[in-house]
Amino acid sequence: MTDTTNTPGADGGDALVTAFNAVGADYIFCSSGSEWAPVWESLARRHRDGLPCPRYLDLTHETVAVGMATGYGLIERRPQGVLLHAAPGLLQGSMAVHGALLAGVPMVVSSSESTTYGDGPGQDPGGQWYRNLSVVGGPHQIAQPFTKWSNEAASVHTLPTMVTRAAELAWRAPAGPAYLNIPLEILLEEWDGREAKPIVQPGSTHSSPEEVDPVAQLIREAANPVIVTETAGREAGGFEALVAFAEAWNIPVVEPDSAVCSNFPRTHPLHAGSDIGPWMDEADLILLVNCRAPFYPPSRRPSKATIVVIDEVPQRPHVVYQVLFADRYLEGNVTNTLRQLAKRAKDLDAEAVAVRRTAQEQRHADEQAAIATAEAKARETEGIDPVLVAATLRGLLEGRGGIVVDETITHSRVVKRHVQTADPDSYFYVQGGLGQGIAVALGVKLAAQERPVVLTIGDGAFTYNPVIPSYDASNAYELPLLIVVFNNRVYKSMNLNHRRFYPEGAAADTGEWLGTDLHRLPRLAAFAEPFGMHTETVDAPEALAPALERALKAVAEGTTAVVDVLVTR
Repeated sequence: MTDTTNTPGADGGDALVTAFNAVGADYIFCSSGSEWAPVWESLARRHRDGLPCPRYLDLTHETVAVGMATGYGLIERRPQGVLLHAAPGLLQGSMAVHGALLAGVPMVVSSSESTTYGDGPGQDPGGQWYRNLSVVGGPHQIAQPFTKWSNEAASVHTLPTMVTRAAELAWRAPAGPAYLNIPLEILLEEWDGREAKPIVQPGSTHSSPEEVDPVAQLIREAANPVIVTETAGREAGGFEALVAFAEAWNIPVVEPDSAVCSNFPRTHPLHAGSDIGPWMDEADLILLVNCRAPFYPPSRRPSKATIVVIDEVPQRPHVVYQVLFADRYLEGNVTNTLRQLAKRAKDLDAEAVAVRRTAQEQRHADEQAAIATAEAKARETEGIDPVLVAATLRGLLEGRGGIVVDETITHSRVVKRHVQTADPDSYFYVQGGLGQGIAVALGVKLAAQERPVVLTIGDGAFTYNPVIPSYDASNAYELPLLIVVFNNRVYKSMNLNHRRFYPEGAAADTGEWLGTDLHRLPRLAAFAEPFGMHTETVDAPEALAPALERALKAVAEGTTAVVDVLVTR
């Protein structure tokens, strides 16, 4: 730590703001709580005096605050600050914090407790903690299961370096949220001005040549290798490194249904779709690249393949049950490891490679033909088929550098297959539970303001979102989105499970399907009208493309657009 001159009135609020400066946070995402007055005062003082500080976003729901930090972190990959209110605010935002953990997004989340309950010296924290807000063990105990690290700041003098430690832990693999409970009394305590040293980007790890060379030899000897990846694209440079690696060795790439980001161009001839099934008996080498859960059920083991796991932290501590069947691990930085392996693509069996390439070209051609057939059928279907929505979006986004944030369930495969994103950071699937999609998309837009951001979402997921606080954030911070609702008027996934578990049950006999009907909801686009947003409800195929074109035009002009599409299934 370095000693600096204390400024009059400096307290724990100043200590926290300077700590977020040292961390390099661009933003503080705050869902207001009564403990944050010291932070607000510090920010007001800094704005008045022209001193540096992160930009403060005043958000009206915890899921919006955390979700926006997640979306921003998906693009920027650096820790930001998130402030929630006491234990209830942490509980309200906990699903989104857990989603950030699953998505691998670094952030420092804080909320506050009282330690004196008005019986100590100094300013009165207020009776709300004594009556309503406190939890046994403190909020840091609540946060422990869904964060990388959870602790309490016990002194104003150690607060800045505690934030530094939280950020450094959050940033390192596997990246994720760290939580710090900062008692209100510490925020109000006089601070001596000692600041934390700014943090720097983590160093990268490397798999040694002694580890990489044998894997390269395995690839060289394999007749039918395949790459399976979920999150290679989450690593800086990972998307490009995976393309170079696959091309150097001519290996097909499967993105299973569990893939949650753009990892490989879906239009690339080496893209082998989303079904690992055909490879379970055919592949003699499976390369799991950042693939935390490749097989389902977990006991479904490939019949003859050697399995190589390429992942900086293959055994994810936050995954409760994880089966990889690994024969070898390469645990260095994924981007570096893929680059090393690409350089070793020498002395290949030209005949074997040609056979493999020909087979994959046919596989890819068959998939593209199947996609075209499905889209032709969708155009001929009465009503609006979900395939038509996704295909139309693909056409409208072509050449615009668009980003798709997906919070559909029933239609997630349709979105991936027919939107066919082909660029880094062009697709993200919302992690950890429904109800975060609008916020995550807003955070993505905050980080990529020059690119159009489209949220694809089901009507059921839409109703889980804090819609009003999300629309408020969109307007307040000028973050226009295109929100496309795949509205089938039903919780389809719930209904499908009921039918699957009880195909001849009482519900099938009587038609009483509980927990699924959404016909009673009003027009979903109408919720955006009080915010002055562009809204459309579409129920005819010929109206779909013009409506989406108008919506994208509104977004380009700075207005969020909500298009509620009444789909047939």
